[in-house]
Amino acid sequence: MPPAGFTEYKRREFCRDVRCPVQALLDGEKEGTGKYGEIRAVCGSACIRSAHEFHRWLTGKGFLILKPTKD
Repeated sequence: MPPAGFTEYKRREFCRDVRCPVQALLDGEKEGTGKYGEIRAVCGSACIRSAHEFHRWLTGKGFLILKPTKD
């Protein structure tokens, strides 16, 4: 849950914003189907973007990466 006044990153927001071709295929399928699962597996095993690109996108869009402190 994000702190008051903040919004949380929405699933695959980055993928849609950078117009990922795999995301475009996913958007054309119904979630939960076999075809959707096959396409989704590409994201988990062969993503065409790097963690560095994702991090730069997050910071460029004003997102903060927060971690709760231990009590």
